[in-house]
Parts: sequence; structure tokens; C-alpha cells
Amino acid sequence: MQDFETRRVVMVDTQVRPNDVTKFPIIEAMLNVPRETYVPDSLRELAYLGENLEIAPDRVLLEPRIFAKLLDALNIRSNDLVLDLGCGLGYSSAIIAHLAEAVVAVEEDPLAKQAELTLGQAEVDNIAVVHNALPQGAPQHGPFDVIMIEGAVEEVPDTILESLKEGGRIGTVFMENNLGIARIGIKTDGVVNWRDAFNAAAPVLSGFRQVSRFSL
Repeated sequence: MQDFETRRVVMVDTQVRPNDVTKFPIIEAMLNVPRETYVPDSLRELAYLGENLEIAPDRVLLEPRIFAKLLDALNIRSNDLVLDLGCGLGYSSAIIAHLAEAVVAVEEDPLAKQAELTLGQAEVDNIAVVHNALPQGAPQHGPFDVIMIEGAVEEVPDTILESLKEGGRIGTVFMENNLGIARIGIKTDGVVNWRDAFNAAAPVLSGFRQVSRFSL
């Protein structure tokens, strides 16, 4: 059985680099942050699989390929304030903390409590965990340079889009009829304009499903 450090190297070499993720800060963070620490104990042996890992009902730790490619496309800089929406048990925030100036990680209980505990034990000091419903985000801490949604959406609530800074970037996976694509949005003149980035799939987060609109 391989040790976890070896598995991290294999993950990067077989799932991340081959998918055109070459930014050194991303590679370095994914080589050094112990992914197995941020999953339930029963799933530690599965932490480095190349697939979405269910950590709670309808909640996943995004597969390394999707997560790394979203990070690459968002181009997080060292002076960015990042909203990590749906941080799960804290893995995504721990990685982003290596890239950004500060991270606001939003999660619902009981995941939020565990994320706060695990990140505290890891002594990551530039992350604030906010216990809140995901669709509400954390507008009191914004506006944000970057927003990353750790899961899929059918649509993004206005509350989240409004907390994105002018010129800021947002990334997530959009699902429609079981087909998914990762998109990156850039806010220009108050409007977020989306572009397709790559194919991806994940469970749709509660509160991010498309609201039916009826007209007479």
C-alpha cells in the first residue's frame, strides 16, 4: 500500500499535469496539502481517486482534475480575496490559501464545524470559516476578487454574483440534463459574462437549482 505522500505525487503526475495544469503554485499546493486529512476517516484510503468523492449527501470533494483546472482558469493571485463556497471539510480552502492573500470559506453545519477544526489543527492562518447557508454566501466579508463554488449549479443566486468585485472571476460547474461543463465568469459593468472552460460533472448543490419561472 502506497503512503499518502506518494499518492499525492501520483495524483499530480497522472490527474493534474496531463490536463494542462502547469502553474507552479497550484502544483506545489496539491503536492503538499494532505487531501486525506480533509475527508471522513472512512474515506481516507479513497482520497486520491480520480473521481468526485461523496463526503455528505449530495456533497462531494471535487475530483483533482476538475478542481485543479478550475483553479488554473481562475488564475488566483497572491493579493486576491477568495470566497470558497461549499468548502466541505476544508481541502479546497487549504489549497486556495497557498495561492491567495485570504480565503473566506462558507459551509453549512456539521461540515463547517469539522472544516474549522481541521483547518485550525493544520494551522492555516489566512482562512476564515463562515457557518452559513451556501446560497447566502458571505457578503459581509466581500466584495471578492474570486469566487469558487465547490460543486455544481443550475444557476448562481444573485446574492453570490453581487458579492463579486468588478473585474472579479467566478468558477463552477453548470449541470443541465446530466451534462456538465465548467464555466468561468468575469464581472464587467456589473454583469457576469460566462465562458465555457472544460467538461465536468458534479452533484448540484442545494439552493443552486434553477427556479421555474412562469409567464402569462
